Amino acid sequence: MTRSPLIETITSPDPTVRDRSVHELIAGASAEVILRASAELEAFRRESENLYERVRAAMFLHAIYRYALQDSPELPGTGFIPFDGVEDLLDRRFEPAIASFLAALGRDGPNGAIASALAHAYEQITYQTLADQVRRSVRSCRGSRWMFRVGRPDEHPIRIHPRLLERESEDGLFPILVERTPVRLDLSHSAWSDIFFLGMDYPEGARVLNISVDLGVYGRDAHPRPPIETYCRVIAE
Repeated sequence: MTRSPLIETITSPDPTVRDRSVHELIAGASAEVILRASAELEAFRRESENLYERVRAAMFLHAIYRYALQDSPELPGTGFIPFDGVEDLLDRRFEPAIASFLAALGRDGPNGAIASALAHAYEQITYQTLADQVRRSVRSCRGSRWMFRVGRPDEHPIRIHPRLLERESEDGLFPILVERTPVRLDLSHSAWSDIFFLGMDYPEGARVLNISVDLGVYGRDAHPRPPIETYCRVIAE
């Protein structure tokens, strides 16, 4: 059985195949053909155990429903979006939301409304999949595991400095800790691409050079200064 060009693009090691765009792959195809290819791609996304393949498949599906099907002249512009799917989407239960929207598509037929809902759900599940990978990466670092193991305040490894607990009188205020922080600037990173996804697809492109910078408005500020300013004070209550 011949694989869909969409799936072949995701799985191929050949850059001439792998680097093709969704627009190129579906150009000139009818809505019926695109919907059939989307169903195959969704099945591939669910079954694949490869994180990169799942993420790119979700990106493809987002682009297809948003830019090829949502405003397609072959489909009705309006339709019903199941309320339970919307609730799942708002509660960040993206897989059940996608299942609900796809069931409505199969039951009621395709239309611009359900295509819009699916486009949004696929976009969100893309970011969620990447965020889950980031959490797994953080958990694997020994120095960061405490963030996932804190059940009570006394288990937290960070403590209040004793000087912040000193005050001049019983009814006086505790001292304020002020922290001013620069922001990170990537000098070599493609700002429009997620760094974790880029690292999976093209590791050489994920090499970045970061610097910390102060900011200022030209012609208004006398000099740059740290743009992030936070205050911390112990509250007696």
